[in-house]
Amino acid sequence: MSKRMTVVFRDEDLYIHLKVEAVKRQKPASDIVAEAVKEWLETREDAELLSVIGAARAEWEKEGGRPWAGVEKELEDAVSRRERKAKPRRV
Repeated sequence: MSKRMTVVFRDEDLYIHLKVEAVKRQKPASDIVAEAVKEWLETREDAELLSVIGAARAEWEKEGGRPWAGVEKELEDAVSRRERKAKPRRV
């Protein structure tokens, strides 16, 4: 689905640069503008995620979080113990 929008460039140099770039890329200026808006929106989403990640990390540290390497070693040891217990003993 295609929607129309009028964009008013108050900066004539920006408009000229856009049109020149469109010719260089052999693409419509509207495609370049759409790409730029999409990239801008994704950047904003990434920035929002960074704050969520930062908050989660702060909570993890506050609650006494441990590095993955230590947890991974404990898991490996637990699996090894379970496997040793599961092996049938020879009589």
